Amino acid sequence: MPKILVSDPIANEGVELLQSQGETDVKTGLSPDELISIIGQYDALVVRSETKVTSEVIAAGDKLQVIGRAGVGVDNIDLDAATRKGISVVNAPTGNTIAAAEHTIAMMLALSRNIPQANQSLRSGEWKRSTFTGVELRNRLLGVIGIGKVGREVIQRAQSFQMKILAYDPFVSAEHATLLGIELVPLERLLAESDFICLHTPLTESTRGMINDERLSIVKPSVRILNIARGELIDENALARAVEEGRVAGAAIDVFSSEPPKDDNPLLKSERIIVTPHLGASTQEAQEEVAREVAEQIICVLQGQSARYTVNAPIVLPDSQATLSPYIPVASQAGRLATQLSNGQMSSIKLKFEGDISNYETNILKAACVMGLLGPISDQRINLVNADFIAAERGLRITEEKGPGPEQYGNLITVEVETSEGITIVSATHMRGETHIVRIGEYWIDIVPTGGYLLFTDHQDKPGMIGAVGTIIGQHDINIGFMEVGRMESRGRATMILGLDDDVPEAALDEVRKLDDVYTVRIALL
Repeated sequence: MPKILVSDPIANEGVELLQSQGETDVKTGLSPDELISIIGQYDALVVRSETKVTSEVIAAGDKLQVIGRAGVGVDNIDLDAATRKGISVVNAPTGNTIAAAEHTIAMMLALSRNIPQANQSLRSGEWKRSTFTGVELRNRLLGVIGIGKVGREVIQRAQSFQMKILAYDPFVSAEHATLLGIELVPLERLLAESDFICLHTPLTESTRGMINDERLSIVKPSVRILNIARGELIDENALARAVEEGRVAGAAIDVFSSEPPKDDNPLLKSERIIVTPHLGASTQEAQEEVAREVAEQIICVLQGQSARYTVNAPIVLPDSQATLSPYIPVASQAGRLATQLSNGQMSSIKLKFEGDISNYETNILKAACVMGLLGPISDQRINLVNADFIAAERGLRITEEKGPGPEQYGNLITVEVETSEGITIVSATHMRGETHIVRIGEYWIDIVPTGGYLLFTDHQDKPGMIGAVGTIIGQHDINIGFMEVGRMESRGRATMILGLDDDVPEAALDEVRKLDDVYTVRIALL
């Protein structure tokens, strides 16, 4: 019978489920040394955020098969150390979904009817009914940014209020949106037309500060903005200014860039901004569901089954490790670049594995491709176990092809992303110990993504084009690391790729776009 250690408090429902499957000890408040001294006895460890599962703890866990996190974040667990030792790390990403969705609706209602302000006014001895006249949700346009688990639950509840839904999420197929009864629109249209806007997107470099001065300049003055996701999605100073100046009617905020927020946080100053102390997951039912969910994942692993919410990267089997391991970062980089170069709504993904790698089980490479494609926008880590599941949740079709490698490359991984605006193709390989991007669209190139930024131009090949773009970049004090040009024929359509050490301001991009015979300009982060 397996032995299980629960080192942080979790709901009794989870403990009882674990006890039905093995000898379960609940020992909370252990010091690091105490945990290290006893962990060798256990097959499984369950934590929340208090216990730090360091590499030393993992090294001492001679019998450990699985570590479970009762919640979403796993920053307190050394994933690399667990993976190297073959220990599965699982979490409970869906247990608090309903709680977060309901808190969003509660905040929306409180915001629309001025409930906190009216409560405070009445308790202070005032009777000001007309001051707190609100608005109805019925027939209002709700803009939902991010259609993950929480976003979908919010949509379902908002529809019961007869709200009309606009949604922005480029990683959801149009067919899936139709099934949800919503309209997918560009972010700018959502911001311009919505009466209420709620954010349910993960925090990434591309979403950090996505609600800023520029985007708040296009919203209606009657709009109300809600954030129950991540504090850093909003420029807090910009939102506070917009509310104070009457360019935004109100806001409801549950999360902050720094928690607890500092006394001088501008969102705490306005009476038209409702704030709560990160209560999105704080329900009795959510805590019970999280405990139950992580317990179920642990039991799956202990019984030799695959857990759906395995967090760490899968282990490559020894017989294929030498061949496949170098291509895991290649697959991930190809997927990451394809995502950044594509436009429109994703609908399908085709993966091609050519060369010696096609003779092996390529699920690990498929997972790496999908991780690169969807990782930046998914609210859970993507791996071998859940790649298909996460893609299916978003209505995306994934197909695979295998075949012999082209003559010039021993192995080649190609990612084709089909969207509403066309097909984006990225091919990559491994040469001389490095990842090489060798194809963008129809152009064969050779670049080594070593970090920094890539500037892509689609233009007409003609004398002076390279110099014109380079001059603009230099005038903005941006250092160029390398340059690559791909073309089909002399003076025909061509692509130019500049490797840059610095980010490119929008003003510089606008100057490049205004050059004669430059058709498109894109920036990608490596």
